[in-house]
Amino acid sequence: MMRPQRPQGRGRGQAVEKPQNARTVLQRLWKYLYFYKKRFFVAVFLTIVANVFSLIGPFLTGKAIAAMEGTVDFEKVFLFTGLMVVFYILSSVLNYILSRSMIRIAQSVVFKLRQDVFNKLNNIDISYFDRTQTGDILSRMTYDIDTLGTSLASDVIGIFTSVITVAISLVMMIIMSPILVAIFLVTLPISVILTRKLSRKVKEKYRIRNADLGNMNGYVEEMITGQKTIQAYTQEQYVYEQFKKHNKTAADSTYNAGYVGSTVGPTVNFMSNLSVALVGVFGAILYFLGSIPFSTYTSFTLYSRRFSGPINQISNIIADIQSALAASERIFRLIDYPNEKEDAADAKALDEVSGNITLNDVTFGYVKDQMVLKNVSLNVKQGDVVAIVGPTGSGKTTLVNLLMRFYDINTGTLSLDNDSVTNIRRDDLRRAFTMVLQDTWIFYGTIYENITYGHENVSMEKVIEAAKKAHIHQFIESLPDGYNTKMTDDGLNISKGQRQLLVIARAMLSDAKILILDEATSNVDTYTEIKIQEAMKQLMKGKTTFVIAHRLSTIKEADQIIVLKEGQIIEIGTHESLLSQDTFYAKLFNSQFN
Repeated sequence: MMRPQRPQGRGRGQAVEKPQNARTVLQRLWKYLYFYKKRFFVAVFLTIVANVFSLIGPFLTGKAIAAMEGTVDFEKVFLFTGLMVVFYILSSVLNYILSRSMIRIAQSVVFKLRQDVFNKLNNIDISYFDRTQTGDILSRMTYDIDTLGTSLASDVIGIFTSVITVAISLVMMIIMSPILVAIFLVTLPISVILTRKLSRKVKEKYRIRNADLGNMNGYVEEMITGQKTIQAYTQEQYVYEQFKKHNKTAADSTYNAGYVGSTVGPTVNFMSNLSVALVGVFGAILYFLGSIPFSTYTSFTLYSRRFSGPINQISNIIADIQSALAASERIFRLIDYPNEKEDAADAKALDEVSGNITLNDVTFGYVKDQMVLKNVSLNVKQGDVVAIVGPTGSGKTTLVNLLMRFYDINTGTLSLDNDSVTNIRRDDLRRAFTMVLQDTWIFYGTIYENITYGHENVSMEKVIEAAKKAHIHQFIESLPDGYNTKMTDDGLNISKGQRQLLVIARAMLSDAKILILDEATSNVDTYTEIKIQEAMKQLMKGKTTFVIAHRLSTIKEADQIIVLKEGQIIEIGTHESLLSQDTFYAKLFNSQFN
């Protein structure tokens, strides 16, 4: 894909992202959980049963103690003790099954989220990649989704368990002694207020942490990609110092998030322990006054501990929950980013393409009020070879981006075979083009798979023929596995020039009627370039061709040469006619030989 010029005034990783509230995030996460509703409701049922079995224990403890008051009834003591053991064992078994179920559910949600994110990246508006660091995108795809999955596997069930435990414990305590319940709940409002305030701070800190980690990952990805350049310019120390800054920022924000998160648990624990202490003191007083029996006092104390335990647990996992919510926000911001505009309802399919292209007063800018192309008009006939030249930043690549509809024009009209490109199905339009770019793209796979990318059921004979035209066949045959040789990511196990020849061979297989060459021979030697230009002439026969070139010696035979400067066409003509005028093109051409 041809990368667009970067909009002015907006650096990488500076996309504006508005925070969502927790309720919205939870509602969207619930939709993913509901997709696996059968498993989820089974898990909820297991949670309820396991916790009910566990919470029978304090009640049976009171019964066992009551059986020992006065005359000891050993039969009842052993019965209640035996039942306690059975219920605790059943609870443990169910909790084990529950943990496995939640791990499966969490991974299912993670699986679906990754699919949705990857599918989004395939359909998202191209401007997203121009505004967001690759490392930050990868961070959302991996770290953020994994953070969410971990939280779903443990924290969700922990919350359900806590809610059920608190509810049942409270009911049992009310039945046993409403007076002690009132004393126990004195500190509850303070705990709730403190928890809410701290939770907001924690969520904001984790949002900052995740953003800083994304920026650091983006920097690392860029530096790894550019290692040869870094070493060639001996910038290792400078890059290291810059990484230290990114790393320190990420480490500091991680520490701040962890520090604030760690204050929640002790704060709530203190309030809960204070409640239990009050119950112990006032419960003992009521017992000595004869208001409640010792068995009831014991069971109430155990239930108060069960009541406090989940509150403490929730406070301890609040940091994890807020981290997961912050990660979810980043994921959903990506998913919510606009897709490419859908085709119009009456968009035409392209059955046949001639290759006539017309631009009439086309104006376009990546950023409002900053136009890259201004009132560009151009008429290209079928089979014409059009060269686009001009200084860096003049709008050459932008013009091609508009032809491919990576972006839509602001004003004016752009037509293919007398039909506006907005009235043509985008997929059909792009299939009418084949591209050979300066930035080659080689993926992990065999040489055969790389050459045939985008073409189905291509015979080895045709692949070899294309490779011969691109002057890469002899090199491929010299490899141990020939066309079955595996390429590494980005094809780093072969030279840059050889990668470009593979991409040219890929283009040789295309029957598209419009060809785009963006410095297509920039990475090959002069001798090979001459041979490829001969092959290119065969490739360009009958095709409308756009050639973006800096080496002007390669475009002498173009039917039209378009000279762009500051987004406007300042000259147009053949090589000879433009040289004879002794204007900007002539100076540009002659400067390459002086």
